[in-house]
Amino acid sequence: MASSAVVLRRVVERYAPWLLAVVVAAAVWASATGAIGVRSPLPPVVALLVAVASGWAASLVRTRRWPLFLAAAVGWLVLAAAAPGVVASYQAGLRLRGRRLTDFLLGAALVLAGGVLVGLEVGGVRRLTTATLGNVLLLVLWLVGFPLVLGLWVRARRDTLAALRDRAERLEREQEARADRVRAEERTRIAREMHDVVAHQVSLMVVHAGALEVTAADPATVEAAALIRRTGRQALTDLREVLGVLRQGGPTTVPERGLDALDELIGESRSAGLRVRRRDEGVPAALPATVGRTAYRVVREALTNVRKHAADAETTVCLRYLPDGLEVAVRNGPSGAGQSLPGAGQGLLGLRERVELLGGRLEAAPADGGFLVRALIPVEGAA
Repeated sequence: MASSAVVLRRVVERYAPWLLAVVVAAAVWASATGAIGVRSPLPPVVALLVAVASGWAASLVRTRRWPLFLAAAVGWLVLAAAAPGVVASYQAGLRLRGRRLTDFLLGAALVLAGGVLVGLEVGGVRRLTTATLGNVLLLVLWLVGFPLVLGLWVRARRDTLAALRDRAERLEREQEARADRVRAEERTRIAREMHDVVAHQVSLMVVHAGALEVTAADPATVEAAALIRRTGRQALTDLREVLGVLRQGGPTTVPERGLDALDELIGESRSAGLRVRRRDEGVPAALPATVGRTAYRVVREALTNVRKHAADAETTVCLRYLPDGLEVAVRNGPSGAGQSLPGAGQGLLGLRERVELLGGRLEAAPADGGFLVRALIPVEGAA
């Protein structure tokens, strides 16, 4: 229904000037021939010229108004044709303001006075119609008063609707500004709480790991403590970057790693006790940075899930270079671990949204007693 109304409105707006021109021209001709007015004694060719000129002037009213005002004056004085005057008065009320409206009223008064003089001179039906007191008052109302008031009312209604739209848009902008302020305050609060809770606990972990690294006698314990300390320090660095973005509230993004850091990521997982290996297939090619960052995120999230739920399983990270993209697959075998680390369950969901944003797809499902995470990331459309 809404689309049909829009189409109808466009059609009306497009053809309304031509329809108005035909109606005005036909009304002037009917008035000159006596069908709806006073029959003119002038030759038909004069009436035809005035009718065509009045229709042409009416078709130009959206861009130029003076031809219509001139046609209204000529049509009334020569043929006593009312149609151009009615349209001219309506357009004056709709479009003219201040001094211009006053000038129009003065001109309309002069034209009506001239029509009285012409009626007195011509006599007969013309005098009875346009020169008697009662008819002159009715003509003032019909030719000028009513259409002028109608035009003023339409203009006032349009101005009111425009003012309401402006007010609604201003209120919407103010509401958006308030929402932005609330979001900024919420970001600051979240950043403060994250710093108070997470950063404090991670800092304690780093401190204890450093103390254990210094006091332990077992080389394996020293190596494990050093790994915990390095991992904790890296977590603190990443956390500070995230908190900085939350506090700023702008378009700043946290720096992310790409495929060049994949070996380091796998090495960290091996140091943490995972049995993981990497396999590349196809011909390596230069990839957009977005593809590299997304592939790194896929591998990192998959390895994190392996550490949580299948730390003793054999894991394979496979990169398959395709002509139109990159396929990343992380598969772990069966696990005999009886206990897994807690998780929020949102990592794969956010990862799927990130991959689909690039036009790719992500699969995550059990496979051969283990688990498979596979992402197909197209090159086309990636930045």
